[in-house]
This record gives sequence, structure tokens and C-alpha cells, in this order.
Amino acid sequence: MHTVKEQVEYLSEFVTDYKNDLFRRLIAERTSYVTMVLEDFYQQHNCSAVLRSCDCFGIQNVHVIENTNTFKDNSEISMGAADWLTVHRHRKRENNTEETIDMLKSQGYRIVATTPHERDTFIDDIDLHKGKMAFFMGTELTGLSDDVLSRADEFVKVPMYGFTESYNVSVCAALLMYSVVQRLRQTDINWHLSEEERYQVLFAWYKRSIKASAQILERFNHNE
Repeated sequence: MHTVKEQVEYLSEFVTDYKNDLFRRLIAERTSYVTMVLEDFYQQHNCSAVLRSCDCFGIQNVHVIENTNTFKDNSEISMGAADWLTVHRHRKRENNTEETIDMLKSQGYRIVATTPHERDTFIDDIDLHKGKMAFFMGTELTGLSDDVLSRADEFVKVPMYGFTESYNVSVCAALLMYSVVQRLRQTDINWHLSEEERYQVLFAWYKRSIKASAQILERFNHNE
């Protein structure tokens, strides 16, 4: 079988120059230095709104933990963002939160809980140079689980100056991403996807964009 890079280059022949230019431009803006983790959201419009914001801010990977509630994307709200993101669904274990934390820590992410806490810091003040960040957002009613709070490396909050106790969770996620991504782009940190990551994402993008991609790839790999 051909390599992913070779398959990407072959598939690029089946789309317009405009689409190829668009993919090349957008893949250069994607990052995995930051990832969002949505723990057991039950209001699907919030989950879909976060996906839309992740796409807009160039955050490629999103983790959805389904301990009690099942993830269902509302494409009218997400505007199809899930098609261009790498969505990791964690739903096969009794405690999917623990499994997600273990996996992200093994990949070098620090676990950042977004919740008011005695050791929290404002999002604009988080140290971006300390390494990759996985921001955990909690369910709408009860917030993050004790599993996250007990294993978090850091705690952050978004400033509030009104009477209400909190932002809507999707609004909070968008404000968080805006702060982190804008600051990250002004640093010397290499926040871009690695070459391997870029081709894996492009491979998914091209397959979604070409109606007969499965048949095209089958013929291409068969004739290797």
C-alpha cells in the first residue's frame, strides 16, 4: 500500500485548484499543541458550538467523553465543523474520564481544568511554554467530575464582572480558545502540526471531499 503522503498527493488530483490551495492554507494554521476535552455534555447544541469554535481557531483535535450522555453533532450549529476536525470519542469504558486523562498525559499533555478553584489562574496568564495543553470543560449542570479535579495539573478561569455565576459553557470555551490561540501565535513555540499529523489530517479531508474516494484509493493501492 502507498504511504499516506503518496495517497494524499494522488487524491489532490481529483479536486479543484481552489480546494487544494484552501487545504494547503488551512493545514498550515492547524495545531495540536492545544486540545479541547468535553466531559459528558448533555446539551448537544453546546457541544456542536464548541466544535465550530475549534475549527475556527484551528484546534484540530477534540476529545468527547461520553460517560452518561451520548454525543450527537447538530450540523446546523456546528456548520459541519466535525467533518474537518479529528473528534476522539471516549465511550467504551465504565470510566471514560480516567482513560482520557491517562491517554493525554501519555502524549505529553498537561491537564488543565477550567473551573473556579483555589489554585486557579486567569486564562490570559497561563504559561504557554510549559508544554501542550488539554483543556477540560465540564457538563453544564455540575461542571467537571472529581476525577478531573483530582488529577488536573492546573486550573484556569475566564474573568467575569457581572452578577451571573458563570458563562455558557460554549462561550467559555470560545473565550478560552481565543486567548490561548492568539497568544500562542505570537510566541516562538512550534505549535504547528508535525508533518505526519498534517498528512493524516489532509488524508481525512480529501476523503471527505471526494465522493468516490474509497474506490479511487482501492485502485491506486491495488496498482502499486
